[in-house]
Amino acid sequence: MAILRKYFIGLLGLCVILVLSAGCGSTQYGDASNVPVYDTDFGATDLQQIAAKMTTSLLTFPPIVQITDERRPVIMVERVKNKTTQHIDTESITDSIRTKLIRSGKFRFLDKSTDSQTIAEIKRQQDQGLTQQSQAAQFGTQEAAEFILTANLTEIKQKKDEFWNKRTSEYYKFTMNLKNLKSGILEWADEKEISKLQKNPRFWY
Repeated sequence: MAILRKYFIGLLGLCVILVLSAGCGSTQYGDASNVPVYDTDFGATDLQQIAAKMTTSLLTFPPIVQITDERRPVIMVERVKNKTTQHIDTESITDSIRTKLIRSGKFRFLDKSTDSQTIAEIKRQQDQGLTQQSQAAQFGTQEAAEFILTANLTEIKQKKDEFWNKRTSEYYKFTMNLKNLKSGILEWADEKEISKLQKNPRFWY
């Protein structure tokens, strides 16, 4: 009986230790520039590669270098169009590219996404009588964009069954264009290609 009691006490103690161990996980900060890749889906590393590639290409393109050496043109950035089958936060890609270009000091930007707030604030300054009219913002005084920056993200997915593996390949192509709004001329264009391959041993399934 005493041996049995000791056995149950030992078993109970082991269960307590296992429960506490499971509940005492640790959380650490990761390196945002070195995110692990687990599958072929579009991820944070892909976003970083695209933003770096596109901004470097645009800022070093000789005609653009010449223009930005003389002045800071006004650009409007359109949200990236997602033409893939995945749910991708293309606003994050757009924001990353725009932020990098703004921090270069070479351009000025119009933010169309805040137009409704801008209109509401101008009306408030003009209509409520709380602002000195000599200082109040007026309609029709904002600068117009000279260029518009547009982009598309597309994908091609392929699957192949082999004797030992199931392979999934994903090909992404990100294309970006800079168009002169007055002349209609395409001043710059570039693309970034990303290819991913995932192998899964058949016995996993």
